[in-house]
Amino acid sequence: MNNIICIDIGGTAIKYGVINTEGDVLGTRETPTEAKKGAAALTEKLRHITRELLAECPDAGGIAISTAGVVNSDEASILHATDAIPGWKGTSLRNELAEFSLPVEAENDVNCAGLAEYISGNAQGAKSALVMTIGTGIGGCYIEEGRLLNGHTYSACEVGYLPVDGTAFQNLAATSVLSATVAAVKGGTPEEWTGRRIFEAAAAGDTECREAIDTMCEILGKGIAALCFVLNPEVVVLGGGIMAQEAVLRSPIETAFARHSIPLVADATRIEFASHQNAAGMKGALVNFLNRHPELA
Repeated sequence: MNNIICIDIGGTAIKYGVINTEGDVLGTRETPTEAKKGAAALTEKLRHITRELLAECPDAGGIAISTAGVVNSDEASILHATDAIPGWKGTSLRNELAEFSLPVEAENDVNCAGLAEYISGNAQGAKSALVMTIGTGIGGCYIEEGRLLNGHTYSACEVGYLPVDGTAFQNLAATSVLSATVAAVKGGTPEEWTGRRIFEAAAAGDTECREAIDTMCEILGKGIAALCFVLNPEVVVLGGGIMAQEAVLRSPIETAFARHSIPLVADATRIEFASHQNAAGMKGALVNFLNRHPELA
């Protein structure tokens, strides 16, 4: 059994720790990402994290990373990224961490979340799975028989850009859009209308919040149907903070999905909600690492 350093680079925080090859998390911690300081500061922080973990676990066999952006997972480099982390595009994580003389693997954060669900979450046991995360935008990944569909430019399943009703899918159904929609009707700012507040108001009888949730579910169901016509997965797993509201969201999403699909597809496609939360990125990064280094498993 080997221990692997696992790092999940999020927009606001970096989660990191050591996970053994059996999937046991041996301890995790967090540090602020401080993304606006740019790529150079972030890679220095990654080196500091690695030194810290190696001091505690000197026998670690490698470094597994989950990160936002389009990732060339064969080279552990960033092909494309937004300006959330200035200069992140073009970063070679293997070069930046070369001083440790350890194998370094990196994968997109949504792909990592999907791998975690496929191996030990609500897609476990399925032959194929479409995993989507709904948050500020909408991300996705497709896994079949344990292998990610990465695509020619490592951009497969960038589902947020899927054209739906004349615009991008994520412009209609992301959590950020739900907040903006409610704020426009009720007053206040989108930041004030958090997902939690909207669902609490809907539960208390607020019809405008309920209607906004229903509209989001309708668009999600339509988008999922379109994706299932292309990919035909056995299971669709929905993640992201708002998907903790499964009791409210499951029925309207399933209903919309069935309405926009055909019985052959809809009746045979399970819709599940993500089981992994805070450790999903780290666990998925480990899965990606071990897929590429089976000798260390």
